[in-house]
Amino acid sequence: MRPLILAAGLLMAGTALAADTYRVGSRVITVGDSAAKVSQAVGEPAVKVPIESKQGGYLGERWQYALDGKTVTFEIRAGKVASIDERYD
Repeated sequence: MRPLILAAGLLMAGTALAADTYRVGSRVITVGDSAAKVSQAVGEPAVKVPIESKQGGYLGERWQYALDGKTVTFEIRAGKVASIDERYD
């Protein structure tokens, strides 16, 4: 039974990828790059979602883009890329 559960979990996990870099044409965006570099490389995001602390304080934003048949999310904190997540549609 456990191998079946593990296999199912691995299949579901295969649709999302977290990365330290993302290539857009000839440009590469890396965790730690500025939000301005993301805007220059990819343009304005389709969706901007604020990130709040448990107390409601502002921590940053998640910028979502629809690129090449997938959703790419850049987490922006203190004006820099904190994480990059790709989800295939």
